[in-house]
Amino acid sequence: MDESERLEKEQCQEARVRALLEDGIPTLPAYVFELSALLSSVPVDLRRVCRVIRTDPSLAAQVIRLCNSAMLGLRGRVSHIEHAVVLLGTERLRTLVLTCSLVQRIGNLLSSADLQSFWQHSLLTATLSERSALCLRYLETEQAYLAGLLHDLGVLPLLLLSLAPRDLKLSPGGIPWGESVELERQHCGVDHCLVGKCVGLSWNFAPEIIDVLEHHHRPQDAQRDGILVEIVVAADLVCQMHGVRVGAEPSRIALADRNTYKALLDASTHRLSDDEKTGLARVLELEFPEIIHLLELPIAVIWG
Repeated sequence: MDESERLEKEQCQEARVRALLEDGIPTLPAYVFELSALLSSVPVDLRRVCRVIRTDPSLAAQVIRLCNSAMLGLRGRVSHIEHAVVLLGTERLRTLVLTCSLVQRIGNLLSSADLQSFWQHSLLTATLSERSALCLRYLETEQAYLAGLLHDLGVLPLLLLSLAPRDLKLSPGGIPWGESVELERQHCGVDHCLVGKCVGLSWNFAPEIIDVLEHHHRPQDAQRDGILVEIVVAADLVCQMHGVRVGAEPSRIALADRNTYKALLDASTHRLSDDEKTGLARVLELEFPEIIHLLELPIAVIWG
């Protein structure tokens, strides 16, 4: 392929992405990132958190609804934002805030199964990324969490495309969304990494987050923060290894030992030292059983 053909192909891909995004996911409101920063600070300024939540009545209602769901098993009803914030805890609330706008827009377009699997994979990848960052003494743990949560953002427009009436009818469950960029390109003309990059640019994400969106399937091409990209890559692959995939319902999760995790890290990360991989494998062995409970948080409870 000569240079002119390459440029023409890239222009066609970019045009396809723009078409995908015209009726695609919405712009995240500014309060999402403000709340994320507030909830990750120590100590958390609960007054400021509650004040920001009140600026969006929909978000405030969802926070109250989650507290009053059967999942939490509370005896009395919660009616005040302050009480709800304390009961939910910062991690669950941060996750709720960061996914609020996305689910509001696409909740009626995707099946509950696809939406649930996307939620579970993103949440587990984010949590593993944050724990891995702590283990590796990577200082930007909040950035690791956010990058893990958003790494497959480009999958959403592709899922919507698969539901659109076209000559080529795609089945959402027929492609390993978020895993095989080759199949995505074959069927959609673009892959979720390119779509994610375009979304990140349009939403004015930090360059390091865009680096993850674009390069988490080719971490060797990372341009801004290779360690962050590899942290997310490792977390993403651990989730896939346990069957927590977009478009799939995980079967009974079998726990793995540190040797299994070490082998995965050896194959997927190249910037980490062998000692760092050994330490991270030990952490994954200990931490993964503790965070599986996050999969019990059904998205329908919040937005049903």
